[in-house]
Amino acid sequence: MKTHTLLMPLDMHLHLRDGVMLENVAPLTAYTYSGAIVMPNLVPPVETREDLLAYRDRIMAAVPNDYFEPYMTLFYKNYDKAFLESIVDEITAIKLYPAGITTNSEEGVSSFDIEEMRTTLETMSNLGIPLCVHGETDGFVMDREAEFMSIYELLAQNFPDLKIIMEHITTKEAVAMLDKYPNLYATITVHHLLLTLDDVIGGLMRPHLFCKPIAKRPEDLDALLSVALEAHPKVMFGSDSAPHPQHKKESCGCAAGIFTAPISLQLLVEIFEQFDKLDNLQAFVSDNAQNIYGICPEFKEVTLEKRPFLVPENYAGVVPMYAGEVIGWAIESVD
Repeated sequence: MKTHTLLMPLDMHLHLRDGVMLENVAPLTAYTYSGAIVMPNLVPPVETREDLLAYRDRIMAAVPNDYFEPYMTLFYKNYDKAFLESIVDEITAIKLYPAGITTNSEEGVSSFDIEEMRTTLETMSNLGIPLCVHGETDGFVMDREAEFMSIYELLAQNFPDLKIIMEHITTKEAVAMLDKYPNLYATITVHHLLLTLDDVIGGLMRPHLFCKPIAKRPEDLDALLSVALEAHPKVMFGSDSAPHPQHKKESCGCAAGIFTAPISLQLLVEIFEQFDKLDNLQAFVSDNAQNIYGICPEFKEVTLEKRPFLVPENYAGVVPMYAGEVIGWAIESVD
């Protein structure tokens, strides 16, 4: 059987939720990944040092071993300089959500007033704290990310020393932005390397493929593949794996989010092999992130085997992407 080995895989955009859901899904990521950037959009959001440390403790209690690092984030507010200086050693980034644009983002930013944000963003620049951004407006759903490019430009121009991560990019416009400003970087999900909107609603609605940002057009998919497969040094893997209970996905008002945590590495190997780019996968799934964030993850060696793998129908009540379907690679060993 053909095998492929990855060292210290990293998921640079992950939702672990809380409570029973956290206990069920955290071990699935911790099994194959050395670390992950954990999103702070809980209810209520993670905004204080006490909340952050308590959440980290709950994550570590849910993980069955010590070979996984949750890289913690705060929910963006206009924090003062003293607070940021007090917490810089406890966080890896701060995540900015436009208000109401995605799950649990009601308390996000409602106005991108640079002067109101200046103290926070300049302090983050000085302390080396990256700003992770969910980049969508509240416009027409297919245009929301493209419309947000002007805000990325505003931030990049006003805070040139601030490392800005365009999270889960989905459009050719975002790909073009990577080389326009030296302080802009991006994460790309595995599902946005596989899906267009036609896969989601071209036939019957497939709720477990519905996410935000929504999958876009074929030309956008091609643009994402062009930088991911070459492991462009400013892009890195971030799953945006977003678990929801099955009843919330299979209902009127379907919750947005695709659960890929248990199969994301297998799917990535399958994609990179298909395009004869397996040699670039290590950089995309680990090395670039280490360079961008300046992190040194726990050693982990994951070997995957080219053999059919039947994706389970659900994991503790959470339905994964491609549930009940066969994919081409499986996890052989983790050391």
